[in-house]
Amino acid sequence: MDNFDKMLMVMIETIKKAVTKMNRRFDLFLLSGLLISFYSCIRSPVTKESSSLQLPPEPKPRGYVCYRTASPVTPDGVLDEESWGAVPWTEYFVDIEGSAKPVPELKTRAKLLWDDSNLYIAAELEEPDVWATLRQRDTVIFYDNDFEVFIDPDGDTQAYYELEVNAYGTPWDLLLLKAYRDGGSAINGWDIAGLKVGVRVDGTINNPSDVDRNWTVELVIPFKTFKEWAATTGSPEIVGQWRINFSRVEWRTVVEAGKYKKEVDPQTGRSFPENNWVWSPQGRINMHMPEMWGYLQFSTIQAGDGMETFVPDRDLDLKWALRKIYYAEYEYFKKNNTYSSSLGDIGLRRSDFPKNLPAPVISSTRSTFESYFPVKNDDPVWTIYHDGKIVLFNPKKPESK
Repeated sequence: MDNFDKMLMVMIETIKKAVTKMNRRFDLFLLSGLLISFYSCIRSPVTKESSSLQLPPEPKPRGYVCYRTASPVTPDGVLDEESWGAVPWTEYFVDIEGSAKPVPELKTRAKLLWDDSNLYIAAELEEPDVWATLRQRDTVIFYDNDFEVFIDPDGDTQAYYELEVNAYGTPWDLLLLKAYRDGGSAINGWDIAGLKVGVRVDGTINNPSDVDRNWTVELVIPFKTFKEWAATTGSPEIVGQWRINFSRVEWRTVVEAGKYKKEVDPQTGRSFPENNWVWSPQGRINMHMPEMWGYLQFSTIQAGDGMETFVPDRDLDLKWALRKIYYAEYEYFKKNNTYSSSLGDIGLRRSDFPKNLPAPVISSTRSTFESYFPVKNDDPVWTIYHDGKIVLFNPKKPESK
């Protein structure tokens, strides 16, 4: 019995003694009313006044160290190359909203390699019922169950890449110069030059009469793809870390007339919403929040020759503080058709930021804003803009070897 239970028992005895002196008809009414009031006072937490802003949860991005491949990778969906066996899998995927949601009932994981020319991605998707319908490139692949890759090489949350693949190996590759929330749109006519896709089904595709085990994907993405729109001149290990995430779309299905069909919600008359399972949780059902993605750290170590420790982003807290300002300005603009230079106007307080940071500077016009935390002298300073782009000014040059 905890302290609350003890207090409750004392209260009950006190009430019993009190009601014996009153009309018995009101005993039950009085006792229940007092108990409800007491319970509410004890169990209801005292909450401080909080902002009305509905900010996404603070990200806790996952990290993966990517090693160099010791031999060429053949993209056939069979992970039999020696280098694949020498590198670890990622953690199993979780629900896109994070730990508040149930653990996915099917396991998904990925692993990566690189060489001077290409980024190699492999994925394993547990699946007892493998199915697919789409065979034309650049159709909306997530209408099928699929595996998806999102890459932002320079981490500015703009000019990022998306690739979706179904169990047929049909790809949908697209470029987004800005996220949809910031007025961006998918450039479907853009293709990854030199993309190679391999898929292997451990079972039989589109056959409801048996139970499958999984399907595996191998992707070969040339690095020249990423030099077109992102600041990635030079080798990946010089850049150090990229932002990346993986997603799996899984639909509920039934079998009708010997074929898989999406299960319909009788209340809406439409298919049940798809499950979205990801490597690094987004906190929202929205993959187009690049600030939530994980980190890919390139290592010069050859697969199997050693291990390298992942180094977390030392500026993550600072970037998140700026992102709060972005979210708040975004909501303020939707309501007022203008931005503001005042924290109070946009619903934030000084206490919403880490104590070690100075007060943020916000410069705004009706149609734009930029914000940063002041630094000393010519130290590097992160700045965020109305369109979500985050940029480091005066970056320190790497030391020459």
